[in-house]
Amino acid sequence: MKTFAAIDFETANGYPSSICSVGVVIVRGGEVVEKIYRLVRPEPEYYWRAFTKIHGLTFEDTAHADVFPKVWAEIAPKIEGFPLVAHNSPFDEGCLRATYKTYQMDYPDYEFHCTCRASRRIFGRKLPNHQLHTVAAHCGFDLTSHHHALADAEACAVIAMAIL
Repeated sequence: MKTFAAIDFETANGYPSSICSVGVVIVRGGEVVEKIYRLVRPEPEYYWRAFTKIHGLTFEDTAHADVFPKVWAEIAPKIEGFPLVAHNSPFDEGCLRATYKTYQMDYPDYEFHCTCRASRRIFGRKLPNHQLHTVAAHCGFDLTSHHHALADAEACAVIAMAIL
């Protein structure tokens, strides 16, 4: 796969619509052409401590951020017609669908591909697990900021270029 958008969402709580940050890496012809990172005011707008412990974001970080429709209005035209790639894509696609529904937006049926599933298929037992940081390292990417949406999207893009 040479042209796609790698995407990652972080959420504030157990609701998939609670997107609090998004990272997107746009790849054209096998080259990264744009990287986007935005904080998002989540819906519902509260944080679970366990989630903050994972990604480090708090209510204060996103209290003045734009809501999803405004953030997505900037991103959507840049990825229009592109397949979306995510590591554990059912999570990211679920977040996107739930958030579209929360804001009563018409979902455009994005085409998703999963680098986690592809890793299991291609690397199988060669890897101890197929977590993002493990697969990224195997593909030559040092994921030092795991659970930062842009860093995770960058890792996913590297994996996608290597195995999809």
